[in-house]
Amino acid sequence: MEIDPAATVPTQDRRIRRSRSALMQATIALVAERGTADVPLSDIAEAANVSRPVVYQHFGDRDRLLLESALDLATRELLPRLADAGTSPSRRDGALALVEHFAHHRAFYRAVLTSSCAYALNKSLTGLLFPINRQLVQEMFGGTLEPQGADDLATFITGGGAALVNTWVVEGAEPLDPEEFTDRLVRLMPAATDTLPPHPMPAR
Repeated sequence: MEIDPAATVPTQDRRIRRSRSALMQATIALVAERGTADVPLSDIAEAANVSRPVVYQHFGDRDRLLLESALDLATRELLPRLADAGTSPSRRDGALALVEHFAHHRAFYRAVLTSSCAYALNKSLTGLLFPINRQLVQEMFGGTLEPQGADDLATFITGGGAALVNTWVVEGAEPLDPEEFTDRLVRLMPAATDTLPPHPMPAR
């Protein structure tokens, strides 16, 4: 007899996951619809079909709910697209996947990036994307960079790219043009990488 793995998960755990997922999806939808992060928690709870105390139980406050909703969105939708683009020989494909994600969810990200949890979101997204850029640096430079230099370059690419994307999402003219903005990002890559002198790892 085959056992359904979901059936072995306690009902309470499944209910908690459903409540959290419903709250995060409701947050994304309402923030995008209203164009502001200042959506009352009571409205989010009602849209998620849960009581307001459940929001505090799972997230504590609105900033935490906003932050986790944004990270959940990026993890569910952006990271798989970046993984698919990672199999392509063109670095542009990865950049385009990232840009299209933020353009598609512009209303939500713009609201959160201009809210009180903007710094926390930037920091968390940087942490999410750093490993991908660290791998990119490794592929570009192989063993010619010592570990600290590789980490520094990956941080520089991630942070610099984030600053450009944030400005584009918040201030860019409607409608956003992902193709044009991706070309801008790709043109910057040689300035950040190709002119970097080799720094071999020290001999052991």
